[in-house]
Amino acid sequence: MSGVTIGIDVGTSRVRTLAVDGSGAVLASATSSHPPPSERAGGHREQDARGWWPAVERSLCELTAVLPRHDIGAVAVTTPSGIVVPVDRRGEPAGPALLAGDVRGAEYNRAAAHAGAARWRRLGLAVKADSAIGRIAWLAGNQPRLAGVRHPADLVTARLTGRDNDTSSAHAVACGYDPLGGEWPTEVLDALKVGRRLLPRVVAPGTRIGKVSRLAAALTGLPVGCPVVAGVTEGYAQQLASGAVTPGQFVGILGSRYRLRGVTEGLVPDPSGTVSSQPHPDGWWLPGGASNTGDAWLPEDSDRLDAAACARGPAGIVAYPLRGSGERFPFASPEAHGFTSAEPADEVELHRARVEGVAFVERLALDHLRRLGIPVTDPLLAAGDLHSPLWTQVRATVTGLGVRPSPHAEPAYGAALLALGAIVPGGLIEACSGAAGGTVVEPVPGEQDAMTESYHRFCTELHARGWIDDELFAVATR
Repeated sequence: MSGVTIGIDVGTSRVRTLAVDGSGAVLASATSSHPPPSERAGGHREQDARGWWPAVERSLCELTAVLPRHDIGAVAVTTPSGIVVPVDRRGEPAGPALLAGDVRGAEYNRAAAHAGAARWRRLGLAVKADSAIGRIAWLAGNQPRLAGVRHPADLVTARLTGRDNDTSSAHAVACGYDPLGGEWPTEVLDALKVGRRLLPRVVAPGTRIGKVSRLAAALTGLPVGCPVVAGVTEGYAQQLASGAVTPGQFVGILGSRYRLRGVTEGLVPDPSGTVSSQPHPDGWWLPGGASNTGDAWLPEDSDRLDAAACARGPAGIVAYPLRGSGERFPFASPEAHGFTSAEPADEVELHRARVEGVAFVERLALDHLRRLGIPVTDPLLAAGDLHSPLWTQVRATVTGLGVRPSPHAEPAYGAALLALGAIVPGGLIEACSGAAGGTVVEPVPGEQDAMTESYHRFCTELHARGWIDDELFAVATR
């Protein structure tokens, strides 16, 4: 079996495909755009699912044109978490896809939280107003011609194989699937009047679920019979791309949101519901959480401000750069909002304080893992679209850990490694062995005391507002 594999990343505005060889080296990539999502009053976030496959076709044709067809050994798909698509009897979209953040299922989610309370406690999960299981129930009660509910990856793999396929547990968990019991929550589905027939069967990520059909091969340039494996969510794919695949390894993914993901030997439930876990293909577990804080506030001249903030050193104020309201990790508070502890001296101090604030959220997330008894090994891996020496240095100094930026930490790369893990003898660990190859950035000793003092002030501000509880405050400030 060939060692060349392809990852397909179906995002909300574009499709990116990427090919790697057996060592994980990138051979080629391609990108194709499709119509973006729409947002309407009332918390409706949706997208025309019919635009995804044409973009996949275009991107794959461009990619496979520079690859020997017979060398392609497997393909996997990654898509964002929590998107649900109504499909008709032919498996075609019966209406728009409902995206993460859509709250039209809020009433159903309240019922789901009550009906599955015992199950959610066992899993350490919290059903929220915008949880995907509520959107599934909303579709069941409001979507004409509904024959099933699928995830975006399911629609793409159906096109690749020519038939409906099992779905990945990585996608199903975000929709209420119980990874510990290996089942959909029947008591919740019954309470919501959602027929079990609407939902797909579930398999582990990396499981071979089909082969590329003759029609798909003609449309994409993939070889006929090429294995298609069950994919993963976008954050999961970035985790694989960073090389965080064995117990204790964690990656901080920084984009418009901050996400922390890693590996534990067993399932560790989180009573606060801010950390959720998915099964690892090798029998371990993949805990993770996503903050509403990130780099979305960055100004256009951030490089200039980075340089000035780096030269100046630690800020004299603390900031929590949350855009909008509400936080969900490492603490959950709908009332949370951004703040600065005092008026900044100038734009440089404000910029530095915001950079430090994101790093404080990362350290608080690590402290939350500590109070759950989850070990984190040094170095902390880093991924995301932001490649800033200042941010990496500040994150290392604040957390006290070495930070190793990953050279190819994008979802398409992670999906390609997942596909590679399905065809190499050593599985996922062998496939991802070369992923975490960046240089480790160590903390700056001369700034650590100032950063620790500022972090404690940051936690004090959160605690005084009632956003973090006494236990987490004690762990973070001891």
